[in-house]
Amino acid sequence: MSMLDKIKGLMKGHPDQTRQGVEKGGDFIDDKTHNKYSGQVDSAQQKLNDQTGDRRPPADGR
Repeated sequence: MSMLDKIKGLMKGHPDQTRQGVEKGGDFIDDKTHNKYSGQVDSAQQKLNDQTGDRRPPADGR
């Protein structure tokens, strides 16, 4: 079993905790880069949330 499979297994069934982790990770990167890559970070966060089954609408309502 690969490391990625182990991580997916840990995330399965815990979408809220996974989403919170993705958000905290993105916020950390934005803080360290002074929001220089915030668009790319937001896109990556959305893709990760989509893959984990979190289909919530974006905060800006689009």
